[in-house]
Amino acid sequence: MRTYAEYLEHKAQADSAAGFGPSWMPDFLFPFQQALTTWAVRQGRAALFEDCGLGKSPQELVWAQNVHVRTGKPVLILTPLAVTFQMEAEAAKFGVEAAISRDGSIPAPVVITNYERLEKFDRAAFGGAVCDESSAIKAFDGVRRALVTDFMRKMQYRLLGTATAAPNDYIELGTSSEALGYLGHQDMISRFFTNRQRTNDAKGHWAGFGRPRQWEQKAFRFKGHAEDPFWRWVTSWARAIRRPSDMGFGDDGFILPPLDYRQHIVQVPYDPEETGTLFEVAARGLHEERAELRRTIRQRCELAAQLLDDAKTGIAWCHLNAEGDLLEQMIPGAVQVAGSDSPDAKEEKLIGFARGDYEKLVIKPRIGAWGLNLQRCHRMTYFPDYSYEAHYQAVRRCWRFGQDQPVTVDIITTPGGANALAGLQRKAVQADEMFTALTGHMNDALAVRRSVIYDTDAEDPPLAG
Repeated sequence: MRTYAEYLEHKAQADSAAGFGPSWMPDFLFPFQQALTTWAVRQGRAALFEDCGLGKSPQELVWAQNVHVRTGKPVLILTPLAVTFQMEAEAAKFGVEAAISRDGSIPAPVVITNYERLEKFDRAAFGGAVCDESSAIKAFDGVRRALVTDFMRKMQYRLLGTATAAPNDYIELGTSSEALGYLGHQDMISRFFTNRQRTNDAKGHWAGFGRPRQWEQKAFRFKGHAEDPFWRWVTSWARAIRRPSDMGFGDDGFILPPLDYRQHIVQVPYDPEETGTLFEVAARGLHEERAELRRTIRQRCELAAQLLDDAKTGIAWCHLNAEGDLLEQMIPGAVQVAGSDSPDAKEEKLIGFARGDYEKLVIKPRIGAWGLNLQRCHRMTYFPDYSYEAHYQAVRRCWRFGQDQPVTVDIITTPGGANALAGLQRKAVQADEMFTALTGHMNDALAVRRSVIYDTDAEDPPLAG
């Protein structure tokens, strides 16, 4: 007969683990990594939300090796473009038998490929799958997202790894839950949240927030007394840390160098015929802001090229094709990774920059902001937009644990673009607050869960699950 505490645990949607005890937990993992990987193997279908540079790659490889031994089948690791070679190098470094496949073949027990090549692989051939930098899936079109979701749907063992699961919106945790086979996104919302906004009228204006995405982020709040059960449910399938001390371990070796943001405002040339106004007025609204950005493409690109002129290595992040083309022309020796490039060409250029074949890179965040370790570079320019996740990931390609130089980020915008910059700054504060709350709730919930479902003599560290 269940105790009342066990009954409440069951009603809280704390899904039971579907994994197994690991057969291999190597010493090359730090203690906090061993704790996380042990938990993920025992969980079977799990998510590791760890900040950049905390070693998700070796953890994913150890998880994959354990699943391979358990099932007798290979395990597929999916990565963003150009991260395959980094994952393969990590595997060789740590003695995991893994190899890259671009054509659907299975050259090793652990197979590494890009998300863009997933359709070449037979799901039935694999015992498990890992989505490295799983938040990058949102950058794909609907067809690619559906393909990844369907591929993982019936996998017995699944692992998600990313640094920004929900950088300023925990509603997005539902997408990770759904990918792992737990509560679906809409089911999660209906169980734990209530809608607190309405549209302004029947035409679907978004309650004063300007864009549907912004409305969605502000539209829900926890139901009464649902916040603690929500975090207890999240801890049943995910772990989140920004530094080892979040789990009670020491931070030695995981201290970030200084990060220096420098802001530059480019003045907009006034053209009454183009603007349709008698006097120069500040850009208001997304349409006018975008027009202002297009009128200042040359000025912003010239400033970016000037700022990177004395940098030994540097990255110029952009969003528009015209920006990328101009930056490539203006920055001596720069190589652009363009959206029109084939996946092979993109990967070749990204790998070339990572290994030092050339010193300056021009790229859009949606192409190269996920997963790559670019610690050899510590200078970059960035044209801000409203995507905090893209900005966060772009900066974290260089400013990550293991970087031994101060990192300088030159933010180049216009007077109207100050709205986007203010939005990024606001979201950064929200993300910090959310992650602090998330780890705090997880630690509290784990303490409760351990008192109910774990023996006091369990081998795991106190907060390892």
